Amino acid sequence: MSVHHPRRSSITGPVTGAALGAALLILQAGCMSKTSPGAAAKATVTRAPFGVLANGDSVHVFTLTNANGVEIRALDYGGVIQSLRTPDRAGRFADIVLGFDSLDQYVKLSPYFGAIVGRYANRIAKGTFTLDGTTYHLAINNGPNALHGGLVGFDKVVWNAESFSTDSSVGVVWTHTSPDGDQGYPGALQLRVTYTLTNDNRLEIDYQATTDKPTIINLTNHSYFNLAGAGSGDVLQQLMQINADSVTPVDSTLIPTGKLAAVAGTPLDFRTPTPIGAHIADADPQLKYAGGYDFNYVLNRTDTTSLVHAARAEDPASGRTVDVFTTEPGLQFYTGNFLDGSFAGKGGTYIRRGAFTLETQHYPDSPNHPNFPSVVLRPGQTFNARTVFAFGVAK
Repeated sequence: MSVHHPRRSSITGPVTGAALGAALLILQAGCMSKTSPGAAAKATVTRAPFGVLANGDSVHVFTLTNANGVEIRALDYGGVIQSLRTPDRAGRFADIVLGFDSLDQYVKLSPYFGAIVGRYANRIAKGTFTLDGTTYHLAINNGPNALHGGLVGFDKVVWNAESFSTDSSVGVVWTHTSPDGDQGYPGALQLRVTYTLTNDNRLEIDYQATTDKPTIINLTNHSYFNLAGAGSGDVLQQLMQINADSVTPVDSTLIPTGKLAAVAGTPLDFRTPTPIGAHIADADPQLKYAGGYDFNYVLNRTDTTSLVHAARAEDPASGRTVDVFTTEPGLQFYTGNFLDGSFAGKGGTYIRRGAFTLETQHYPDSPNHPNFPSVVLRPGQTFNARTVFAFGVAK
């Protein structure tokens, strides 16, 4: 079904100007013109069956294609980005996100490939937090901690979906109601997440939520990227740059200590473009805890609401790039340390460090650290967040 483009949240009005515009001009300096199917091409959005869950719920795939041939396939199961095809410097398209060809694999195997995660993305220590004097106990699903919303997080539900198209974009609006007490979280949460694929090769993700009781919220998308193509090997030679001077260091269970630590002089420093594998094996306690990179970077920003350039990744071999912009305060950079080659996905077997994630977010375990930016949402308030993935080709 086609609907009008959703109204943008208030935080996104003035923030897509100078910083984003300048960066996008740089992104378009590559060879995108080589991939264009012609001036007559139009963006399209289609819907098709993808499978049926054990409870009888049908799952569908929405295929978004822009005027340049960039294609995103997304499922109403978990809002999963099942594939994302972009061109290299020679105009050859490849699927650059990890995922599966069957619904059964997503249900049984997926480590959050491409999904919307929440009600609280990342970890909460011992699955416990206190809000307004009441202590809440969450589902434990990651050692001693709660991870990505619990045993049945937003990645494992079927979202309501409506597609839309405009003169310059196509997309899907996902909606879902998370009931009071869901996975231990208080408050009935009304959610709206919009995926928009634009004709200038951007995937824009807009998050919106309201609640009827005080609660906590932290939403992100958990796509695993390999800019050389899913299943093509590890990402250790791909370049990463993250606009952050500090991280939130963690303990042995990957829970933040509550402090901020400067990245300067450490293997966690990606302030300039650096091969992902350059220091991943360094003898550093933080890397040992995580088995590689799995850290929340504190993004450099001068205010709390604007869209800032968070990160840029590049595959030198193919030339593919992705730039990430977000209104969120943090970015979780993860290098697929728990992938172990035990299952095959689209494009081949997914080996250790065969992808990276760039999860825009609030900090892990924020409810238990008053010095971290607040994740509390109250009745009468609206949670708004925006992330943009801008795809391009390096010269």
